[in-house]
Formats: sequence, C-alpha cells, structure tokens
Amino acid sequence: MQTASVAAAYDKWAPIYDLVFGNVFATGRALSIAAAEQVGGRILEVGVGTGISLPRYSKDVRLVGVDISDSMLDKARERTRRLNLENVEQIRVMDAEAMDFATGEFDVVVAQYVVTAVPNPEKALDEFLRVLRPGGEIVITTRISADKGIRDRIEKMLMPVTSKLGWRTEFPWERYEAWAARTPGVQLVERRALPPLGHFSLVRYQKVA
Repeated sequence: MQTASVAAAYDKWAPIYDLVFGNVFATGRALSIAAAEQVGGRILEVGVGTGISLPRYSKDVRLVGVDISDSMLDKARERTRRLNLENVEQIRVMDAEAMDFATGEFDVVVAQYVVTAVPNPEKALDEFLRVLRPGGEIVITTRISADKGIRDRIEKMLMPVTSKLGWRTEFPWERYEAWAARTPGVQLVERRALPPLGHFSLVRYQKVA
C-alpha cells in the first residue's frame, strides 16, 4: 500500500462512502465520539473523510479534521458549511504518517477505521502520540484480524484485493501490542470488541508523562 494509491482509492469512494459505510460503522463511530468527549478539549480526527462524524460531537469540543483524500474532504467542508458547525476549526489534506501539527497540540486523537488503511500503521500511531498532550488519549476504532481458523485464511486471501480498495483485512492485535511495547509514554486504557460480530474493536491509549 502506498500513500498515493490510498488517496486515489478514497477519492473514488467519496461519492458513495456515506451510503456504503454510514450504517456499517455507526456503532463504532458513536462509541469513539463518546470516548473522546470523556476527555474533551481540542480533538483531532484523523481520516475524517466526508465529515460524517462531525455533527455528532458536542458543541463544547473543538474539532480539527484531516484526511489524505481531498475529494472526501470536499464532502466534509460542504457538511460543515451546511450544518454551520462552528466548533470545526480546520479541515485539511494531510498524511496521517507525517502531520505538520505541533507536538502536544491536541487533547484527543480520534482515528476511525484508519490504522489499517495507511501504508505504515506504526508510523501513523507514532504521529498520533506525538501531537497528543500528556494525559490525552488516542481513540481508535479498528479491524482486528483473526489469528486462526477460516476467518484468518479468508482475510489473508482477500488482502491483495482490499489493499487496492484502500484498506487491509489482515491486521493482528500483535502489531498494536508490539508498537505499545517499544513506545515510551503510551498505556493501553481499553480494548473492546464492537457489536455485532466483534470484527472491529474500540482501542484507547493514554499518553503518560
């Protein structure tokens, strides 16, 4: 997976993304927003896409949204204008693996179904942690692949196809564990399987001093 190919894939998804994925990811979206608002403050949503989450945040938080696909962000900008979302500070094209925000700029980083869609997930996780203030949280909704059985075999078989569409089907929990183990200042707060089938999970990390 390359950054340019992921951007191109999501440019193609932009016209139909909400229709195809709006309901599919609704539960994870609601739970990640609720977790982010427990911390509050200034929230960065990485992979904001069409901005489908933006109206669901409380007006008390400040929001910045970034995505690699400008076509997706056109939808987010239009939604922000149409709904007069005054707490949205910025919507910008940006690579999750190389963000130009200052260190410690945000209270929460939300990444919904993003980690398995970037070329170098651990590099993106490093960036999430860098732009987060001490005590802040990374809130992730993510696909966790099976480690055995028929689902594991199917996920591996589908990888060549799904990577062209912009995401991975095969992404084991061990990669998150390895990243946290080698990264100073990060602590797992929660890992929760999401309904209905537990194929996706809510994962929260805190940045500790």
